[in-house]
Amino acid sequence: MPDTPMTGATGGYVDQRSVAESSASGVAWPAIIGGAFASVALAVLLFTLGSGLGLASVSPWANTGATVTTVTVMTGIWLIVMHWLASGLGGYLTGRLRTKWAGLHTHEVFFRDTANGFLSWAVASVAGAVIVVTTAAFVVSGTAAIATGVAGGTAKGVIQSASPATGPSAYLLDRLFRADRPNAAGADADAKAQAGQIILNGLATGDVPAPDKAYLAQLVSAHTGVAPDEAAKRVDQVIADAKTAEVKVQQGADAARKAGATLTIFTGLAMLIGAFIACAAAALGGQQRDVHG
Repeated sequence: MPDTPMTGATGGYVDQRSVAESSASGVAWPAIIGGAFASVALAVLLFTLGSGLGLASVSPWANTGATVTTVTVMTGIWLIVMHWLASGLGGYLTGRLRTKWAGLHTHEVFFRDTANGFLSWAVASVAGAVIVVTTAAFVVSGTAAIATGVAGGTAKGVIQSASPATGPSAYLLDRLFRADRPNAAGADADAKAQAGQIILNGLATGDVPAPDKAYLAQLVSAHTGVAPDEAAKRVDQVIADAKTAEVKVQQGADAARKAGATLTIFTGLAMLIGAFIACAAAALGGQQRDVHG
């Protein structure tokens, strides 16, 4: 077997047959864990700062403050910056705090430093995910306990004061007991509830049927005293406004869905950048460790 070149402490060539395998692992766990803790701590600090800045840019007043798109882009950019800085700090500390590897080729040292930087990023990511999941579970469990207590204390009153049926069942019962001509002497609240059930059922099924529109016009005419034609116009206008409002709600939900998808993409991109930065920073820190150590 020919001699293979290997750079040692004094340079030159070393016979590979005479080199014993080191029992020490190339994974510097103390430095990795220390760098991961520093990375998580800085990420939490930056996340808190970013949350405060984000809340300051959002206003509950209409037509004021940043739009959903602007907030989403700002949040995505901040996530990338946060991962960049936190991963850079964790990776650099991992490379700088590890012990010096003697008798290794510079390529092997570079590989170990980058691998340890990646492991530091991975440990920090898992720790951050555990913190997020634990916090979310605590919030959800606390909210559920409060809701259970409130529901248990008020269930009796709700049952006693609730209407016999709601939703589609209420609409079907209304159709079952609907009179040929509405009674103008009936309570306005009952008439409004009946009209609301008809309109909600129409929105759920796509449109209000013609017989229901005719009945609503009779109901409005009987309780308001307007002419049947005017009542029919009111019914058509209210149904059109209800459809417009429903479309706006759907548009808002779609915008929220797109914003969530965009933030997910930004988060994945930020994590990829963080992994690269952690590896590069660990290699830089390891190089400075060997030069100045």
